[in-house]
Amino acid sequence: MNKALPSLISLRFFESAGRLQSFTSAAAELHVTQGAVSRQIRALEAELGIKLFNRLTRKVELTESGRKYLAEVSGAFGLLRAATERLKTQQENATLKISALPSIGSLWLMPRLGSFTREYPNIETRISSSIEPVNLHAGEADVAIRVGPKPGHQYDHRAPAIDLVMTEQWRGVLAEELAPDILVPVYSPNILEPRAALDQEEIFHTLPLIHTSSRADAWNGWAKRHGLKDLPATPRIEFGHFFMSLDAARQGLGVAIIPEVILENSNLTGLHCATRYRTRSAGEYYMLTLAQNAEMHHIAAFRNWAKREFRKSLRQTPQ
Repeated sequence: MNKALPSLISLRFFESAGRLQSFTSAAAELHVTQGAVSRQIRALEAELGIKLFNRLTRKVELTESGRKYLAEVSGAFGLLRAATERLKTQQENATLKISALPSIGSLWLMPRLGSFTREYPNIETRISSSIEPVNLHAGEADVAIRVGPKPGHQYDHRAPAIDLVMTEQWRGVLAEELAPDILVPVYSPNILEPRAALDQEEIFHTLPLIHTSSRADAWNGWAKRHGLKDLPATPRIEFGHFFMSLDAARQGLGVAIIPEVILENSNLTGLHCATRYRTRSAGEYYMLTLAQNAEMHHIAAFRNWAKREFRKSLRQTPQ
């Protein structure tokens, strides 16, 4: 016995024509010609071996068999529509797990997150911060923002090295570049009164340097890039993350070296950015996702939003 179902297209045409009691109205609803509706229904009747419509002079009407069949077909289409809406709702109400570097999370992501939640109110976000390699395969995050050298890229050997590892499992990972990592010396003009500018020798040999332990080579690499040698014998001031070092510079404790993408969204009141000494490091900021999940609704929404926001950041970065 042949248990094959009729064509879904012919069933759709039949449901529309039966509900509207008109081939002409069905054609308008389905954006096809009346002839196309008539042909599909004739093909369905031929396949079923049952007459579904009586064709009268100026109208059509369902046969008794057609009315009974319409009720069943309409119910089936209703179930399909309901299932589709449930699937869309589940997708739209997904939870998005984001792992960001601490300074990026606090100074770049959090001030902007409201715009994402307003644009996608049905996506619940869960934010965590870490400098550790992210394991996307283990489900630690759906999206991660990290900084470092991308495998296969070539970098200037004089550029400040980035010791952080973005992920130890690159298989199947989509890495989308968000911004170059450009380091800028930042200080309070109060430590140079009455002058508000300094040269690289003063930065490196006169003023206390504020180090960030998560980027241990930042000052060494900056000095090498500018032709300077040996760390100065000034007292060492060190903080765990860039947002801490930035605040220390604001308090006049010394000169910090901070990524431009962090400076863009920071309160720079009382600070001077020595942009003439900006230095590109051996790496970039990347957004990491599993390639197989990248087009899922909630992940794709954040990817597109984050890339758009980073592009805005780069245009607004202090020069």
